[in-house]
Amino acid sequence: MKSIPAFLEPEANPDARTLRTVNLHGPAGRLEALLNEGAADSPCAALVCHPHPKGGGTMHNKVVYHAMKVLNEPEWGFRLPVMRFNFRGTGLSEGTHDGLAEAADVTAALDWLHANYGVPVILAGFSFGASMAVRACCGIDPNAITQADVRALAALGLPTQGFGQRFRYEYLADCRVPKLFLSGDGDSFAPADQLQAVVNTAAEPRKLIIIADSDHFFSERLDAMQQVLAGWLKEQLQ
Repeated sequence: MKSIPAFLEPEANPDARTLRTVNLHGPAGRLEALLNEGAADSPCAALVCHPHPKGGGTMHNKVVYHAMKVLNEPEWGFRLPVMRFNFRGTGLSEGTHDGLAEAADVTAALDWLHANYGVPVILAGFSFGASMAVRACCGIDPNAITQADVRALAALGLPTQGFGQRFRYEYLADCRVPKLFLSGDGDSFAPADQLQAVVNTAAEPRKLIIIADSDHFFSERLDAMQQVLAGWLKEQLQ
């Protein structure tokens, strides 16, 4: 039997009443997406963005899946509708991988959630997905996104280096959306000193949490990642 790659998490017995396929209209064409329905009276919707396609990243990534569970499943207490989608050129999504233009894919997903739910969005991303989420929320047009649009921004494993480049986030200095930076102390894509330097440049409110004994993928520490994310979300939604 062929083994399942470590970066994937199988979705056992998805409930057809709560999980549905969505076709987003992105700037490079159709974007493949899944929506986990939430409670009818949800105060927010949520969007979770996946890691780098060149590293095997898709919307079925294990970290993305576990973050979705925090936002959506009843036992965590939020029960938000949560969208995941494949960036351009990934899975069934049309277009070609660019490396920066994917921030516009995030914007397309945010627009869909706003149009269909009319509530603020909790925006989260892992690794490359965190970088694109930050760019969409804070970098494309710093005056376009407000807390009325994005209630809070969670950057999981935000990279400062990798795939032959350095990631820079100067635009965080003007981004006043509440922000969580959550990484492992052994994250090779975001050494703690580099990530701390990025966070130091970000406007308040901001919070940096480093999980001990954890790598970039929160291997064996996904439960800790979920607990931190849930605790921070409670602060934002109270």
